[in-house]
Amino acid sequence: MRISISGFCLLMAAAACLTGCGKQERNEAVQLAKALTAKKADYASSNAIEKDFVSSARAWCAGITTNGAGRGAELDQNASVATQIAQSAVAVSAQLGQVRQAVDDQPLKAEYPRDVRNALITQLTQRQRLLQDMRALLEQAAPQFLEYKKVKTYAGDTYPDGIGKLNTMLGTYQEPEDAIATALGALKAKYGLSDSEL
Repeated sequence: MRISISGFCLLMAAAACLTGCGKQERNEAVQLAKALTAKKADYASSNAIEKDFVSSARAWCAGITTNGAGRGAELDQNASVATQIAQSAVAVSAQLGQVRQAVDDQPLKAEYPRDVRNALITQLTQRQRLLQDMRALLEQAAPQFLEYKKVKTYAGDTYPDGIGKLNTMLGTYQEPEDAIATALGALKAKYGLSDSEL
């Protein structure tokens, strides 16, 4: 009889631990979901800016790769546009960095919320790297446009190497999915979270 009571007590202790651990995991999921919800607007804004600047960059690059960089005032304009598009890439990357930092700041111990957070951070980091690559190509191209003005034999039919690379990059670019909505959906589905909890 003594073994049964010990076994029962052990079983009750294990059940209490599992219940408490499950509650902690759910609390972590709620905290992560709250952080994601708080950054939804910033993320949507960065997506809109990115969409606009990619659209502008595509049209601009296509014009240059088709017709060349131009001459005189066109070179000044192309240098200015390259700088402006590079600044847009910096702005989007900075907003994504703020979202990533808010998500990364969540102290998570439970495996599933940590996995959701890590997947989101990976996606945000990849986007930031792509934006940094675009920015670097644009920043290299801007002064090259101005250098063409100094070359008397320049006919206006070529363009900086970075513009060709950027054009290729933009040709394969795909709009980002709403990674925050995906992460929130995963947390809501796994833990049965309601909007009132967030």
